[in-house]
Formats: sequence, structure tokens, C-alpha cells
Amino acid sequence: MHEMGIIINLARTLDETAEEQNIVNIGKVTLQVGEVSGIMTDLFVDCWNYFKGRHPVLKDSELILETIPAVTYCSSCEKTYETVKYGKECPYCHSGETWLVQGNECIIKEIEAETA
Repeated sequence: MHEMGIIINLARTLDETAEEQNIVNIGKVTLQVGEVSGIMTDLFVDCWNYFKGRHPVLKDSELILETIPAVTYCSSCEKTYETVKYGKECPYCHSGETWLVQGNECIIKEIEAETA
């Protein structure tokens, strides 16, 4: 369950940001989560709801998750394709010389906050 570890690090980062920026309340946190990041979003939200109660600046916050589509690049034919739909093998030339371009990230996109 790596969701808990991610939430712990996220909460720590938000606490540090709040201290640096004189933030007294975070109302909303928007995260972009890659389609193949391995994060189970339902469990992730449950972990968030558990941990936000232990961080005063987060206690009333809302977590918004946006999905980043997984895209793979084929170095043989130089095309990109949907990773989840086709996997590692390129649907155009059937090469296995492919690389994930995006879709395994977890990025803080936006924080809505109230300063002192």
C-alpha cells in the first residue's frame, strides 16, 4: 500500500509550503495522477481523509484527482499510442522498442489556500 507513503510525503510537503508561505488553511489540493502510476485512487482518497485530520492546515481540505493519460512512444516507427489499450507492443509496427512518455506521475497541480 504505497498510497499511504505518498500521502505522508504529500502532507509533509503541504505543511512545509504552508509554513513558508504563511498559509493558515488549505481548502483544495489538485493532484494529477498518472493512469499507470499504480495508485489506487479510492484508497488514495481514503488515506487523504485519514491523514488530513492530523494536519491542522489540511483539516478542511478537499482532494481533487485528475488523471494523466498513459502514452507510450515507439522508437522503431516514432509514433505514440495509448499505453493502457495496447501495452508495451506498438500497435503500428509491433515493435517492443517502446518507452513510457507519460502516465506514471503524481504531481501537485494546484493548491487553493488562505494566508494569514
